[in-house]
Amino acid sequence: MELCVEDLSFAYPKRPSLINGVSFSVDKGDVLCLLGPNGTGKTTLMRCLLGINKIKRGRIKIGGFDISNMSARELARLVAYVPQATTIAFPYQVMDMVIMGRSPHIGFMSTPSEVDLEIARSALDETGISHLQDSLFSEISGGERQLVLISRALAQQSNILIMDEPTASLDYGNQTRILKIIRGLASQGYSIVMTTHFPNHAFLACNKVAIMNGGKIVAIGSPDDIVTDGNLSDLYTTKIKVVSTKVRGMLSGEIKVCVPLMT
Repeated sequence: MELCVEDLSFAYPKRPSLINGVSFSVDKGDVLCLLGPNGTGKTTLMRCLLGINKIKRGRIKIGGFDISNMSARELARLVAYVPQATTIAFPYQVMDMVIMGRSPHIGFMSTPSEVDLEIARSALDETGISHLQDSLFSEISGGERQLVLISRALAQQSNILIMDEPTASLDYGNQTRILKIIRGLASQGYSIVMTTHFPNHAFLACNKVAIMNGGKIVAIGSPDDIVTDGNLSDLYTTKIKVVSTKVRGMLSGEIKVCVPLMT
């Protein structure tokens, strides 16, 4: 199911536009990595994709249908959101958190059915954390919380996943674990839009990259074409070198790495 953004602009009332003329598309199995400095409009764009922000101009279409004509429940059946790992004030168990993803499919004041519970269990299996289902969300690690949030999105059974810095504040091992899951979900046909402050992630998990700056997408294409010395150095206003190295055991035999030059 294709996500298509056409000439999108957004501004809060009586304030300058935060997003100006953004266009891109994400097809089935695509992982689009959105790169950009802080304050450039990435989170605002995601809120537009989720139908939270009402756009000023342009259209967002899913499967050819304008999301402005959809109810919140209809849109939630098509698009799921994975926020950055967070803490919850209430003592929810992990299974409680995941079953919340079934909300668009459960009637008002209804309780989850055995089918809903089985879908939630399958989502926990997918992310490899079934053993945590009875644990308190507030007592597990940051990496485990992020996996719970991904499980919740999978339980929602939406074909499009919007991920806001899914590896933020995670250690190297958990970052790698999340990126592997993202690649696996794409191979199953999920369409994914993710933001990150780590350009290396574009090479590891994504087939498309969009560079966003000043509320506009200034470049979009494959990681090899877009994640370059010049583009990154201009984007982050610091000298960055993209180097290639051969790694034994890698399918391609070669990997690219972004290195800031500390001179």
